[in-house]
Amino acid sequence: MSEKADTAPLSFTEKVGYGLGDMASNFYMGFFGLFLLYYYTDVFGISPAAAATMLLVTKVIDAISDPAMGLISDRTNSRWGKYRPYLLWAAVPYAGLGYLLFLGPDLSPTGKLIYAYITYTLVMLAYTAINVPYSALLAVISPVAEERTKATQFRFVFASLGTLTVGAFATPLVGWLGGDDQLLGFKLTIILFAVLSVLIFWITFATTRERVKPQPSTGSVADDITALLKNRSWMILVFTGILIVVGLIARFASIVYYMKYYVNDSGEAIFLIFDRTAILTSCGLMGQLIGALVTPFLAARIEKHRLVMFMSLLHAVSLALCYMIPPDQFPLIVLIHSVGIFTFGVSITLLFSMYTDCAEYGEWLTGRNTAGLTISASMFSLKFGSAVGGAIPGFMLAWFGFVANQAQNDVAVAGIRLMFNVVPAVYFLAAATLMFWYTIDRQTLQQVERDLHSRRGAITQ
Repeated sequence: MSEKADTAPLSFTEKVGYGLGDMASNFYMGFFGLFLLYYYTDVFGISPAAAATMLLVTKVIDAISDPAMGLISDRTNSRWGKYRPYLLWAAVPYAGLGYLLFLGPDLSPTGKLIYAYITYTLVMLAYTAINVPYSALLAVISPVAEERTKATQFRFVFASLGTLTVGAFATPLVGWLGGDDQLLGFKLTIILFAVLSVLIFWITFATTRERVKPQPSTGSVADDITALLKNRSWMILVFTGILIVVGLIARFASIVYYMKYYVNDSGEAIFLIFDRTAILTSCGLMGQLIGALVTPFLAARIEKHRLVMFMSLLHAVSLALCYMIPPDQFPLIVLIHSVGIFTFGVSITLLFSMYTDCAEYGEWLTGRNTAGLTISASMFSLKFGSAVGGAIPGFMLAWFGFVANQAQNDVAVAGIRLMFNVVPAVYFLAAATLMFWYTIDRQTLQQVERDLHSRRGAITQ
């Protein structure tokens, strides 16, 4: 007799537990996206161009490690499942390497650059080891697309809360813990986020289950890659994800420069313990949180790819509006920025739900389970997008003659405005255009679910 697929709704506890995993990830990735380039240029003392080059060059390793981790996790068989064990095993190395990234040893300029290359590469490898399996877990947490969408919503609610926590409290903590010594402040602040990350990843491990039992991956790596490349919608989604993340991270990495050198934020608190930079960042991330919360409501009424298309277009419009706002209109800057990040909250929540849809569709199309490889390749696209998005401001700062910790000339300020507004807008427009070619709609997914339930039931006879 065949085993009936577990199609019961996910419990609230499990959805929260799964979502918390991305909070743990974003304690680091949010911190890196918002402050790493600034830390390298204005605190650790690396030139903008050198830091930007490092962010790009190190992605060569990710091009190998991310798919490799996907293939490894697809072939993992343990009493905890394929993907959950890595939440347990990789949490401590991930936290420790993040601390080393901000250790800030007193080295020569060349030594500092080498240290940055080594520590950033290692922390990205640790991120791969824990986040590729975490993301692939979504594909097996439920066989029902609607339940995966709900779990994705919780994921990005907590991802938003994680980045919001970083955006709101990082600069106050750096100042409070380090005083006038920003290097010490960054080093002590990252310790707090490292400890929290470990604890939260372990909670995610303890509260989730793997319900889907796909056909084991026993074929060759070449066969898995061939099967993946047959999935055209996955390829469209990968490139859309790159464009959206490049746009977002380019803007995030520019916030500190925009506030310090264009808005002339002195770092003084204007509300409780929060300075203008913390307020702009946290209000924007509250917009992202709201976007993640309303995503299921919107996705129930509009096809996912069309919703991503519209939100990306709206984000580009908000960036164009923000470019025209003078520096003394800080409340208006906050409002328009928050609207833009709201649209990203919707888009990124949908993207990760659509990645698991692509994994299901790929298995239906080719008969091969490549969930880990599908998600890992998608994760690489996001990490590559993050690297490019973080590097663009660095190269632009160098091009426009930026000099750290000095008053900037008009040309440098113009460059900062462009990298904060215009450059991200171009990428969001391109993402909106690309989604025209995505073909997996609601009707197709319903057919895929029915067929896969039948196949998986037959396997267990």
